[in-house]
Amino acid sequence: MKTKVVIAMSGGVDSSVAAHLLVEQGYEVIGLFMRLGIDKADSTTRTKVCCSLEDANDARTVADQLGIQFHVLNFKEAFNSIIDTFCTEYLNGRTPNPCILCNQELKFGRLLDFARMLNADFIATGHYARVEKSKERYLLKKGADSRKDQSYVLFSLNQDQLSRTLFPLGTTDKETVREVARNLNLKTKDKPESQDICFVLDNNYHSLLHERFGNLITPGILKDTQGNILGRHPGVPFFTIGQRKGLGVALGTPRYVVDISPQENTVVIGTDSELMEDELVASTLNWISLDTIHSPIEVQAKIRYNHIPTPATIYPCGIHNVRVVFHEPQRAITPGQAVVFYDNDTVVGGGWIERKNGKTF
Repeated sequence: MKTKVVIAMSGGVDSSVAAHLLVEQGYEVIGLFMRLGIDKADSTTRTKVCCSLEDANDARTVADQLGIQFHVLNFKEAFNSIIDTFCTEYLNGRTPNPCILCNQELKFGRLLDFARMLNADFIATGHYARVEKSKERYLLKKGADSRKDQSYVLFSLNQDQLSRTLFPLGTTDKETVREVARNLNLKTKDKPESQDICFVLDNNYHSLLHERFGNLITPGILKDTQGNILGRHPGVPFFTIGQRKGLGVALGTPRYVVDISPQENTVVIGTDSELMEDELVASTLNWISLDTIHSPIEVQAKIRYNHIPTPATIYPCGIHNVRVVFHEPQRAITPGQAVVFYDNDTVVGGGWIERKNGKTF
């Protein structure tokens, strides 16, 4: 009897080729499309959003081409909760990363539940990452293609999830994936990349905030780091740490958002040098390569998806938090984003940035 694998098929080229590789490796493969309630592509750009009706049809076509079973499950309600969390984080002056939550709750939560219902041995996705077992622990490692590595957005996976997960693309690169898709003439072979936030259809989350929580957004004070009032802003949720455009003031030299206070309904702007910070506090931790830490450890820390991991020391800070001190100041540490800890290509663990240098927002 073949080992059974349920693979999340988004209708993109990565998951399509991942499904093919699993078939080629001898697995019994079952494709699953997660219906999230997104029905159209972004009309203002050439970028595609994932999980639309078009994507569902593409995923089904690829499944037929590969000769595998295919199912569509409706996760609209659960996904709607993720969108609400995304908006609420902005209301609280934080900058969310919904892709991590989607991975945690849907792709490696609901998908795994579905796999168990089918008595499947594994789940799989088209992420560029690797899972390896070392002694009694499952390790999450960077994908071989450093330009596409997605281990950062997978840091919240626990040992049970990792033990049941396959990443067929972990040892390959994007160019090879495209080549395989074209050689097989898969429907998705030339499909463009999807945008980062699939539910922001107009490439501007402001309209989404207005739609869902417009009655809670009020104008406030824009000031500098010395407390001088520079003008008004349209609402705290429309700003993020490090933002330069849309500040509504011209001071002769570039200015950036350096602080956000939803309690005072203020946005603070400053110079590029005032964006530099050398520490943060993280909570809601998930450890992968070890159980927990009881004393300081040295890691490379990554504070956003496209940030290069940089040397840092992690200090235990109470029961549920850690203090991360960078060896060199980092630009635009942003509450609401994830900080992920690496030991070279191995994910040690990670958590959510709560505050920087003792400041809470």
